[in-house]
Amino acid sequence: MTVRRDFQEPARCRPDLVIGREDLLAGARDQLASGGSVLLHGPAGIGKSTVLRALADEYGATARTVLRCSATESESHLPFLALADLLGLVLDDVSPRLPLAQRTALESALTGRGESSLQRDGLALRLAVLSALRALAAHGGVLVVADDLQWLDPASAELLGFAARRLEGTPVQLLCAVRTEGQESQEYDRHLRSCPPGTLAVRLGPLSRTQVAQLLDHRGHGTLPRSTVREIHRTSGGNPLFALELGRALADSPTPPRPGEPLPVPTSLRALVLSRLDMLSVEARRTLLVASAGARPTPALLHAAGRENAEAECAQAAELGLLATEPDAPAVRFAHPLISAALYAEAPVPERRAAHAALSTAASDPIERARHLALATTGTDPEVAARLAEAAALARDRGAPSVAAHLGLLAARHTPADGTPSPEERRLQAAEDAITAGEIDLARDIAREVLARATVPADRVRAWIIVIDSAGHTMAEVDAVFPQALADAGDDPRLLGLVHYQLAWRALIVEGDFTEAREAAAHAAELAAQGRDRRTELLSLAFQAQTETLMGHPEAPRTITRALKEPQDPRVAWHHNGASSARFRWLVMGDQLSEARATVTALLREVRRRGSVESEVHFLRGLAETELRAGHCGRALELARESLRLARDSGIGETASAMLTSLAEASGGDVDRALALAREAVDHAEEDGDQMYLSRALGALGYAQLVAGDPAGTVRSLRRVRTLELGLGITDPARGRWQGDLAEALVRIGEPAEAQDVIDAGREHALRLGRESVLAVLDRSEALVRAARGELEAAVTQLTSAQDRLGRLGYGLEEARAALALARLQGGRRPGSSAYDEATRMFRRCRALPWLRQVDESLTAPEAEPALAAPAALDALDVLAAMERQVAALVMEGATNREIAARLFISVKTVEATLTRVYRKLGIRSRVDIVRLAAARRAR
Repeated sequence: MTVRRDFQEPARCRPDLVIGREDLLAGARDQLASGGSVLLHGPAGIGKSTVLRALADEYGATARTVLRCSATESESHLPFLALADLLGLVLDDVSPRLPLAQRTALESALTGRGESSLQRDGLALRLAVLSALRALAAHGGVLVVADDLQWLDPASAELLGFAARRLEGTPVQLLCAVRTEGQESQEYDRHLRSCPPGTLAVRLGPLSRTQVAQLLDHRGHGTLPRSTVREIHRTSGGNPLFALELGRALADSPTPPRPGEPLPVPTSLRALVLSRLDMLSVEARRTLLVASAGARPTPALLHAAGRENAEAECAQAAELGLLATEPDAPAVRFAHPLISAALYAEAPVPERRAAHAALSTAASDPIERARHLALATTGTDPEVAARLAEAAALARDRGAPSVAAHLGLLAARHTPADGTPSPEERRLQAAEDAITAGEIDLARDIAREVLARATVPADRVRAWIIVIDSAGHTMAEVDAVFPQALADAGDDPRLLGLVHYQLAWRALIVEGDFTEAREAAAHAAELAAQGRDRRTELLSLAFQAQTETLMGHPEAPRTITRALKEPQDPRVAWHHNGASSARFRWLVMGDQLSEARATVTALLREVRRRGSVESEVHFLRGLAETELRAGHCGRALELARESLRLARDSGIGETASAMLTSLAEASGGDVDRALALAREAVDHAEEDGDQMYLSRALGALGYAQLVAGDPAGTVRSLRRVRTLELGLGITDPARGRWQGDLAEALVRIGEPAEAQDVIDAGREHALRLGRESVLAVLDRSEALVRAARGELEAAVTQLTSAQDRLGRLGYGLEEARAALALARLQGGRRPGSSAYDEATRMFRRCRALPWLRQVDESLTAPEAEPALAAPAALDALDVLAAMERQVAALVMEGATNREIAARLFISVKTVEATLTRVYRKLGIRSRVDIVRLAAARRAR
């Protein structure tokens, strides 16, 4: 596909941000920073000029001279035009430094005052360009920026290539871009041979769906539904220019495309392909129209649809570059999705309907046949509506809820107003399918449409529930919906059960009140039972069970048992808010990791089969958390990243997935990314008013800060978690497992008393609930408190016990952390020491890279003896606190601040702060004064 050079983006879409090219930019930056040159290449509209401008702006500031040219197709016949762009403004500076023959030839070529040509003055011109660039480079770096090399006039291209091949050793760099077609295109080779030796060729490929969404949002089209963005990505093939044009056309269109119809293709993009379509025969064009209307066109399908000469007509289209030639593939594939969309958009409506009518009998798949029948039919038709509803049900059973939603909308459109089911019922089913598929915007739009005209209470309440569901964790934004939903529900227990179930979620998410949430869920279950709505009853019982589990409520096991009783509803059995999910959470918190892994793996397999995006995101997180607890950090990181990608793509559960991925990154990946993700989760939770996930996000942030070596930051974050959970009524320490991290960070900043208080409070609840792994982690933290107080032998004994128990429970990462703490206390910091060898082995087994770096840091710390109790000479210094006495004692022994930090398992900053307090309390100024004062006390 070619794009005319005179096709320009409107000024308002000029990019000021490069999206989706981070890795490419990094490689190009490294190349330019090392003095090399870069050649960008890729198809039209892929973003080469955007990247070129970004790199030129960044590196142009470091060069003394920047030479630019940007060729156009319409001017490519003018000799020396690009050369004039490059050297015209510096000609007066370099001319005096050129030999006479070179100067004359160059001035004649650039000014047009003579009749210079490559044929007549070839050698002089070539040498003149080379000499000019060397002359400029003699005073500092030169950056040559050339866009659209394919349109350079031949004379300028020859001269620039001649010079570039001979510039090695001079500070002249080229930053160029050239258009190439096709994934495996080698068209850039010719241009690469004209660049300096070692030039890096960088191919720009299509953007991902998420990146296209970011691009559209950045250019003011962020309100488009996610389903539309997905279609834009498909139609544009990930080409940013095409995506923007499609997005602009949709934003400007008064009516969106109807279900099943492709996107409207703006005239600006149709022109790119219609010129070649005019070269097709009439029959070949009709064959391509049928292919564009089909989902998976093949020659056999085209034959069945009445296109008798399909092979020959497709071959004609392939010769014109409209179809991709793949000898081994049976499908008829367009060279670019935009060709198919433009062909369909250009066809008259009767011809489109004729194509769909032919495919409605030719397609072998019943879903495809029903879709084509709908697009070939006008007006309402009960038979067509029924076939579409059957096809939607089949798609739902196949695990394709997105297809089911769009077929359901087509069914509603063809359903008569007095039909059974009604058009509104079919629209609501489509909306519920859309939620399952993660198309939240579509679901909300359908519900609003139903509410605008529905009068039946059941339909209205069902629509209100969809509006609430589509809000997700931003439930505070739909507060006004609840009174309206309750009013529509009247005194119908079935409808009231639906609303009170949502009120239970509101109490948890918006109010942060676990007690109210539990009571609302129990009430919803009673109402649903009265209304014989088993699905809502089971969901309410499962929600009640989850709430009780997090609260540490004694009724949790019994409520889970009630929620698992028969009869079950298959829609609830695998749902992320169902009883099986509640049981999984109970298993994780109760240290039954193997059973929890088997449970969540089976749930994940089922929701993937059913195509439930929200549940898939949820169970991916659950499996990642289980693997993280077991110390399988690499596997946990893969799952967490997959969950985050899917969450961002669908707009579902982004805060929770960012939080979980932060934990996984801090354990087995990149700590800086862990910190960024945790802060993102905190920001989103605060913005949404989501108290429940705010505490989880802050817990992830505190853990990442601990791994990053920022204990003070950990304390700030986890103190907030402690306050939040007290307010929420959460008492089970297995919910967030932050107590041990907070206690460890408090020890590091010199607050062992507060650390012990955190440990004691957590231990009380852990003992009541039988949380063995939490008790072991708290023992590990208490050992650090004891070590900070000088009770080394007791600390070692307690750490050894904690490590053994964590190993038996299967908590690999926590076991390794205990081994590291034990190695630090026991000393033996030399590489090869058994204590550190064991910690290293455990962290490697867990693939816990950030923790392995902590082992390395410990091994490079100075050799230090175990901490001793404060000497008797300081007994009289009763004005000092316990930590201050220990630090002062070690100063007296001659220990450095870093050695003190290592012995007492605190940070160097904490040592410095403690010494400042010691100086102030004792009225002295330096470490020497401590030694003198201690000696004086001893002498008495």
